[in-house]
Amino acid sequence: MPTLEELRQTRIQKLERLKNNGINPYPARVNRIHLIKSILKNFWFWRFYKKINSAGRIKTIRIHGKAAFFDIKDGSGKIQCFLNPADLINKKSYNEFITDYDIGDFVELSGSLFKTKKNEKTIRIKEIRIITKSLRPLPEKWHGLKDVEERYRKRYLDILMNPKIKKKFIMRSLIVQEIKNFFENQKFIEFETPILQLIPGGATARPFETHLNALNLNLYLRIAPELYLKRLLVAGFEKVYEIGRNFRNEGIDAHHNPEFTMLEAYIAYENSDYLKKFIENFLKQLIKQVNNGNLTIEYENNKIDFNGSWKEESYDDLIKKFGDLDLAKKTIIEPTFIVGFPASMMPLSKTLENNPDKADAFQIFAGGLELIKAFTEQNDPIEQRQKFEEQEKLRAVNEEAQRLDEDFLESLEYGMPPAAGFGLGIDRLAMLLTNSHAAREIILFPTMKPHD
Repeated sequence: MPTLEELRQTRIQKLERLKNNGINPYPARVNRIHLIKSILKNFWFWRFYKKINSAGRIKTIRIHGKAAFFDIKDGSGKIQCFLNPADLINKKSYNEFITDYDIGDFVELSGSLFKTKKNEKTIRIKEIRIITKSLRPLPEKWHGLKDVEERYRKRYLDILMNPKIKKKFIMRSLIVQEIKNFFENQKFIEFETPILQLIPGGATARPFETHLNALNLNLYLRIAPELYLKRLLVAGFEKVYEIGRNFRNEGIDAHHNPEFTMLEAYIAYENSDYLKKFIENFLKQLIKQVNNGNLTIEYENNKIDFNGSWKEESYDDLIKKFGDLDLAKKTIIEPTFIVGFPASMMPLSKTLENNPDKADAFQIFAGGLELIKAFTEQNDPIEQRQKFEEQEKLRAVNEEAQRLDEDFLESLEYGMPPAAGFGLGIDRLAMLLTNSHAAREIILFPTMKPHD
């Protein structure tokens, strides 16, 4: 059995032969008029008079005597093609196909439509040319359980060979689009805030460091956009949000990747009580939109119903029940609000008016995943400075503690309206709604250790 490199060298020889015959295997312009989906949909009408111009990747080749059948696939579907020297305008095209075309190559073709004796919709080819010569054979089988690490490293093959994986990323894109639709309908304005920051703020996390040569500045990749979005509240915007990348120099596991996507949103003149209703309504509408109107999903053999009123648990009760400070390890399956966090855990949140030891905040869990952290935002510059100073003291023993940001504090002194805000992990939400066990399953190109 030939090795991969031997197969590759054979294809390179075919590439050179095509070039020597005056054929450009990588043309800049392609004449594709008809998507395969449209061909199949309009087959009965088009077959009587329509000249088909299409293109796609060869998926299979079957030689039958002096004729050949092969399947091509584009982003919309797959169709069978029939190649017979008698039908071709350029008779040489058949021999070129037999000798120099391979599964994985891209072709442009034109012809007419007919049905085979087996009743299969087929393109009878009049003209064909290669538009991309592939130099590596596609894997015949691509089993995730066999080599999951290789799937992540070569995600393009994972998607190409595994329709279920492709469907997950289409779903992820739909989720993000529906989020944007919801916030647009709610009259939010989407902004982009800096990824390179002088002071990494807005979360308790270890940042990635870098250096800007032009200004001789040490900078950080942002761990959250929070403090910049709050500056926009000071600027007079009342409903703001951002969907973007955050970076945290922390561990990698089923729920964490160093580079991840977050939604953060802030609403002026509201508080955490308003946010509970707002977020519940938001998630219910989103799930309906992407789940065919159904509010029950399946995640890791659990049916999770987002309909009706969600449960509420206190942080202290959960600690008594589980005896563990790490909420990320608790099996909270049904959508649940967790309230009553110690104020020290959320230094950017206001405290409860009737209990200054507790943050005016909550988290939402479902399927064992922490999805959302939300709170009434601290807008008192004196209180916020005190919290920052407490965090700075912690940095002696905890490098993830938050930094004191003088520029942000100055903005608060000009006056930030009462506000509420929340952060939603897009990756974890996509995990939940696509029934994926790990974040790397729904991150296109997760951070991976290279091969030795």
